[in-house]
Amino acid sequence: MNLAIAMPPVRLSVADELARELLGRIIRGLLVALGLVFIAAGFLIAPLPGPMGVPLTVIGLMLVLRNSFKARKQFVRFQHAHPKLVFPLRRLLRREPEVVLVAWQQALRIEKLVIPRRWRVAKRWRKALKRRGQRAV
Repeated sequence: MNLAIAMPPVRLSVADELARELLGRIIRGLLVALGLVFIAAGFLIAPLPGPMGVPLTVIGLMLVLRNSFKARKQFVRFQHAHPKLVFPLRRLLRREPEVVLVAWQQALRIEKLVIPRRWRVAKRWRKALKRRGQRAV
C-alpha cells in the first residue's frame, strides 16, 4: 500500500524554497571547507612514515569535487592537460575504488623513476607470480 497517494500534496512557500536553497549553499560551503582542511592535513601528514596522507587527500578531494562546481571544472581542465597524472586519482575517486591496483601501479612507477633497471624487483615479482598462477590453473 502506498501512503503517498493518500496524502495531499505539500506546497512549499517561496520563503521555504529560499531557506532550503540557502541552507544547501551553506552546507556545500562547509563541506568544501572541510575538504580543503582534509587536503591540507593530507599534505602535512604525507612526509611521515605510512600512507595516511593519501587517503586524507583523496577524501578531501572527493568532498571538494562533489560540492564545488568551480573545482570540478578546474579538475576536468587539469585532467585534459595531464591525463597520466590524474588517472590514478580518478580511479580512487570512483564509487568502488581500486586501491590495491592504484597502489601497485604507483609503486611500479616510482620504482621505474628511482631505481636503476638492474635493481628493480617489483616487476620481476609480478611476472613470477603471474607465471606461478598460470601453472596452478
